[in-house]
Amino acid sequence: MQFLAGDIGGTNGHVALMRAADDGTGVFETLAYRVFPCAAFPSLAALLHAFIEAEVRTPVAHCVLACAGQVMGDEVVNDNLPWPVRIDDLRATPGLVEIALLNDFEALAYAIDGPLAASGRHLCGPSDRGPGPSLVVGPGTGLGAALHVPGVTRPTVLTTEAGQMDFAPHSLRERDVLAWIAPEGGYVPVEAIVSGPGLLTIYQALCELDGETPVLATPKDVTTTASAQANPQAVEAVELFCAVLGSFTGSLAMTCVPTGGIFLAGGFLSSLFDLLKRSAFEERFLHGRSARPLLAQVPVWVTEHGCHGVQGAARWFLGRREVPEATLSEGLVA
Repeated sequence: MQFLAGDIGGTNGHVALMRAADDGTGVFETLAYRVFPCAAFPSLAALLHAFIEAEVRTPVAHCVLACAGQVMGDEVVNDNLPWPVRIDDLRATPGLVEIALLNDFEALAYAIDGPLAASGRHLCGPSDRGPGPSLVVGPGTGLGAALHVPGVTRPTVLTTEAGQMDFAPHSLRERDVLAWIAPEGGYVPVEAIVSGPGLLTIYQALCELDGETPVLATPKDVTTTASAQANPQAVEAVELFCAVLGSFTGSLAMTCVPTGGIFLAGGFLSSLFDLLKRSAFEERFLHGRSARPLLAQVPVWVTEHGCHGVQGAARWFLGRREVPEATLSEGLVA
């Protein structure tokens, strides 16, 4: 059986053509894989159509899509996607009969049983995974998290909207940034700080607080300039971002004690790994907590998002269809 698997975020859409073995083993392979900028398409259906036109030679009836946001009924609820995602709209895509939706970090959590767990760079804590649950956290266009709990036959994955939790400042400087974002007070989600757009917001806030005119226009500009130590506000913005990420991740870890490891996922974090390694992330992950000795036993890695979301979505899809647990092929065939 051939099927489409996708990982659709606020910035990029990853789509693959998969083929499941027909011998009952549950093995599947990736036949084609592409990454599309979401902003280049007027709808998700148009993005899928572009992939089908380019890569699909025989009709494909089944599709699974991991999308940023929570699935409620036949649609995905999320402010970070460039367009609404509804199953009724996707059914207009030629040939598709069965369309399944799940959360993007839910898919990443399913990918922990595949190559994701072995692909990361060690950030802090022990170098080996212990037994118990694992946590996937990732800032990108927004901020997502999901929990992976091992099972006898297959894991249980719990989705979250952790990025919508209230931002809690730790330092006086963070309080100043929060006051700049919400001068009249009120709700500010942590993803307003811990995300790509959030990093740019931090930089802009620091510039205004320091009486400087912002000269950087994108999160990438901020990280590149910070890496070169070329702008003090950019350097401080990345430092503050990493520190808040450490506090947020530590707070999540206290709720589930992920001795199986924490995986900080996404190309955004991978691009600033060296800065993250030198930052206050680890100290803020552990700092001021009675559970500090326990959290010190939790390993943390940074891993590229890449094709893992697509592969996790495929795992979920085949498990949902009561196919034996899939063994992922790590190679991508163009």
